Parts: sequence; C-alpha cells; structure tokens
Amino acid sequence: MKRHGGKILVDQLVAQGVERVFSVPGESFLAALDGLYESGIENHVCRQEGGAAMMAEAQGKLTGKPGIAFVTRGPGATNAAAGVHIARQDSTPMILFVGQIARGHRDREAFQEVDYRAVFGTLAKWVTEVDQIERLPEYISRAFHVATSGRPGPVVLALPEDMLSSIADVPDIAPIAPRLVGVADASISAIRTEIARAKRPLVILGGSKWSKQAAADIAQFAKASDLPIAVDFRRQDYIDNRHQNYIGDLNVGINPALKTRLAEADLLVILGARLGDIATSGYTTIDPTNITTRIVHVHPDPDSLGQVYRPDLGLVADTGEVVAALAACPPITGPWSEWRAAARADYEAWSKPRTTPGDVKMEEVIAHLSEVLPEDAILTNGAGNYAAFLHRYFVYKQHGTQLAPTSGSMGYGFPAAISAAISFPEKTVVCLAGDGCFQMTCNELSTAMQSGANVITIVANNGRYGTIRMHQEMHYPARVSGTDLVSPDFAALARAYGGHGELVTRTEDFPAAFERARNCGTPAIIELKLDSEALAPGATLSEVRARAKA
Repeated sequence: MKRHGGKILVDQLVAQGVERVFSVPGESFLAALDGLYESGIENHVCRQEGGAAMMAEAQGKLTGKPGIAFVTRGPGATNAAAGVHIARQDSTPMILFVGQIARGHRDREAFQEVDYRAVFGTLAKWVTEVDQIERLPEYISRAFHVATSGRPGPVVLALPEDMLSSIADVPDIAPIAPRLVGVADASISAIRTEIARAKRPLVILGGSKWSKQAAADIAQFAKASDLPIAVDFRRQDYIDNRHQNYIGDLNVGINPALKTRLAEADLLVILGARLGDIATSGYTTIDPTNITTRIVHVHPDPDSLGQVYRPDLGLVADTGEVVAALAACPPITGPWSEWRAAARADYEAWSKPRTTPGDVKMEEVIAHLSEVLPEDAILTNGAGNYAAFLHRYFVYKQHGTQLAPTSGSMGYGFPAAISAAISFPEKTVVCLAGDGCFQMTCNELSTAMQSGANVITIVANNGRYGTIRMHQEMHYPARVSGTDLVSPDFAALARAYGGHGELVTRTEDFPAAFERARNCGTPAIIELKLDSEALAPGATLSEVRARAKA
C-alpha cells in the first residue's frame, strides 16, 4: 500500500508502541502531523520547543522507552537543544524528529536551513538526515535501537519536507525485539570477592537503567550484606531513603561527612553511575590521576568504563541484571557494619532541618511535603538553590518519583511535571521551582491546561538567580551584578491561565494552601515569598558575605 512519508513514519511509531508525542507544529513536517491524525497516538502541543523536548525527555526517564518530540527546522530545532542535552547527560532514551528544508534547496542557506549533524553532533548519540523515503522504517528502527542500547541517550532525525510528503510502498519493520539477558556467574563471583576483601566498602547507584525491581533488589542485597548505599546526583529514588543502609546522595551540596567517607572508602562499587564531577566535588574527592581506592564499575556502555576512573574490575552489563544476581546470592560478611551504621547516623543528622531566616522556611515546607505526600507522588525540579532544600530534606520512598536534570538545566521541572501528570494522571505531581527557573518554561501552563495535567507548582521566590548570586557573593561580596529578578504575581499568572493560584507569606499557611491546590482540579501555583537572607540550606546571605571577606 502506498503511503506518504508522514504516514510511514507514524505507522512505524505505532509499531514501536509509542503512545504519545510532544510537539510544536511547523510547516516542515505537515505530513507527519497528518500521519498522526487518527493514528491513536496522543499529540501534546507545546508552546516552545525546549518545553516539548524536556517533556519527551521526562517521558523517557519515567518509562525507559524513548520519549518522542517533533519540532520544526532552524529555530525550532535549536530551541529543542536544551532537552537533547539533558537526555545526553542524564542517559535518557529520546528521539527528536526535526523538520528540514527540501532536499533540492540544501547548501544554499535556505530559509531556516541548519546542518543538524554539525549542530547536534556532540549532544546526541546519533544524528542523521533521512533522504530516501523507502528507508524511513530502517532509520526509525535504528533510532529506537540506538536510543535504548548501551548507555541510553537522544537520537536526532532530520526529515526533509519533500521526502516526508512523497509517496512510497514500503513495509514496516517490527518493533525492537527483547534481547537475551544474563550475567555470567564468574562476573558476580568476582564482584563478591572484591567486596569481601574490603574493610570500608561503599556502593554507589546511578545511571538510567533502573526499575522498581532493581530498587527492590538493591535494597535486599544491601540489607543482607549490611552495605552502605549512596546514590549519584539526582538519583535519590533508586532506594527507599528510609532504608537503614541508605547513607545519602552525592550532590552539589554534599553532606561533608559523606564526602569524607567517599574519600576514605577502600572499595567503590559503582552500579550504573558514571561518577562525574558533581559526585566527586570537581574530581577532587577522588583524583582520576591518582586513584588510591579500588573500583568495581558496572555500566551498560563499554566506552564509559575507564573513561575517567580506571576500574580494577569493570563489567559491561545491564545494572538491573547485576543487582538481581547479587540479591539472589548468599550474604557477604565483612568488618564494615560499624562503618555503615556511622554513615547512616551521619545522613540522619544531616537531614534534620537547619532553620533559615524569614517567615517562610523552605526546610519546613519540604518536610511537610515529605510527610503528607503519597509514597508514589512524583516530584520534579530544575536548577537553583531551592532544589538543595528538596535534595537534603525530602525522603524519597519509591522508584520513579524523582524527575530532575543531572545536567543542571534550568526550566526543566515544570515541563517534566506536565509529562509526568500526562503519563500518570492518578498520581500527585509536584514541581519545585525557583522564580528564575520557573520563568524559563512557565508558558507551558497553556500545555498543562490543554492536556489536563493538574500539576502543583511551588515557586520559591527570592527575587534573584539564587545559585549564581551565592557564587557571586563568595567571590565578589556585596557587588551585585546581573542576578536580581523582577517577577510577576505567580498566583495571578496561574489564574490568568485558568488555574489555581495562591501566595504564601508564612510557613504555617502552607499546609492549608497545599491542600487547596491538591483539591482544585486544575494546574496550581503556590508562590512562596522567601526572605532575602535565605540563600541556601547551609548558609544565609550574610554568612556567605562574611566568609568571603574573611
């Protein structure tokens, strides 16, 4: 049967099991939009391509299957680059389809012409342009394989508009087939031997190929062998934080006691993580040029082993399979129980709220959320000092409840929350955002309303780009330049879009405001008016200035 390219493309997405896509329409892919008509695939229309790409990336995080976005050529594609970068650094499966100029106009700098291989070459796992309609199924099949294999990541496919609108009679290609699984007994035995030799072992969880089953397996393995478990930056939902073997996260504002233990460990068992600069405080806690700690590194991508840190034992394998095999083995005994217990005590002490100045205290807001939210509630955030309160004080209880960019991209939290609410309308979805972070993507309120995504957004308004201001005060105290912000009335903004909005100026008013937001039946914004002195969980503005001047 003859079909135009847009229909061939969408039929291939249907075969791959795609249920929804995120898009900003453009004339360059009208045939694909026509293909989506009556396809059964939901097309969630966004207000800017960056938001669409972030929603697709969040979909990939939540499901482990490629999130799909469609954007138009030129500025549409470059707007989407932020989402592609997030998917790359966060190891998230994602496919970005980009409309392109007609093939006959190439290399003339035609209207909105872009060389996508050059633009996305260092951001995506694979970038290409489909010139032959007959090969569309082949390219799309390969895109799904590349996006999900090894270390998952983003794929960018450029689609010339005349190719998409042409006609061909080509067969579809079957969806990705389940791959054979299994980890050799000798590999598991080698990992167990390394752990048994240690006196101060530390297990670090990270990467993207995790599941509820993997989270349950690592919890079982940790308990049986009494091993301390830390998680990589923004991977806090990989193990129940109430588990006695959980000792904290390797984040930007790391617990100093955990940082010391990372340096003092005589064995690091790294499961899925890449152990980057955030986890190692800029490669200082563990020096890649002078490694004194033994390292066991399990990662699905062979190129990631030894990329920065030389492992004593490297295993190319799916992390979930390795964790399942370890959980099925007898416990490993060793002299590290006191080491683990002390590390857990350090985490619990670090998690006790430190009082910040002002009538609205972020530490109490986060503690309230941690107490009252359902265990399966999904929390999202972008970048900013407000997120440090969330990371330090919120207790994550289930896998799949944290959506946050390890790339540190501002504006991510709100689109991610919309994507989560679309995928799981039965769950409570809460976005934490700063006034600067939220304003990067707050136009997606229209998307939330149109898609029925009733997310609750809590905007921490301190009138500044908080993280940059903190660093500015450290290096140039009291010389404020380029970090102050003027913001709208966020509660009124929510109402303008047809949602629910409230302003909270006292901590004691937050619980009731939050309950009203949960029950309003629309997207909701709660604006928190923070004191100008409240800079971060561990420092006030005056304290940072004083340290800088000392």
